[in-house]
Amino acid sequence: MHIAVIATKVLSTLLLMPTNLILSCFAGILLRRAYPRLGVTLSVASLLLLGILSSKAGALLLVVPLEQRVPVLSAAGLHDAQAIVILGGGRLGNAPEYGAADEPNYWTLARLRYGAKIYRQTGLPILVSGGSPEGWPSSEAEMMANSLREDFSVPVKWLEDVSDNTEQNALFSAEILRRAGVGRILLVTDALHMSRAQILFEKTGLEVVVAPTVFFSRDRLTLLSFMPSGEGMRRSEYALHEWLGMLWHFLQRSNL
Repeated sequence: MHIAVIATKVLSTLLLMPTNLILSCFAGILLRRAYPRLGVTLSVASLLLLGILSSKAGALLLVVPLEQRVPVLSAAGLHDAQAIVILGGGRLGNAPEYGAADEPNYWTLARLRYGAKIYRQTGLPILVSGGSPEGWPSSEAEMMANSLREDFSVPVKWLEDVSDNTEQNALFSAEILRRAGVGRILLVTDALHMSRAQILFEKTGLEVVVAPTVFFSRDRLTLLSFMPSGEGMRRSEYALHEWLGMLWHFLQRSNL
């Protein structure tokens, strides 16, 4: 694994749930002796936030503003598109039921499924994008291409298999597509991830039509949706990751 990737993952762990709120609560405990009121307030607020954002309903506070930014792909959006680009979302390593091979995780499979649906509607060539930031022998792009062929009977024309993050997804994919004379793409990724991905792909000069999938904000709420759960925390963590990514892009653009 590259040192930059390790550093990014460590920093992300500290800034994202649940580590950020656990550290905040612990800081409140340490402050109680010198600043009792401040320490108690910080600890209680951290625990309350952890409880709220660990529920599916609470996660919507972070999820909805991001997902409302991206529309569902319409029939009009298909006009003049020249290619479908599907972004990788991670892997399940050493899957025993597949002979200990690495396989696309459920995030990636959801994107592949939607990409396959669009392919059947349009017949457009597909580019899959994803490297191996952890340093494993096979890239996400290779796994995605295999899954599209074997699971969905869909061909893949281009593999971008060296990127470590979304910014590199955009840069390296644009280079491949530019050589093929492609300037307008249908971009497939999760609705939460789409805002940041669209910005980075358009920065390369590509014309992007968003084709988002996995809308958490459209999920039906039940009584259990208001209870803390691992799924609720996962959604909040994902959304917070995207907000921090958007902030980082804004700071870079503003030279701050």
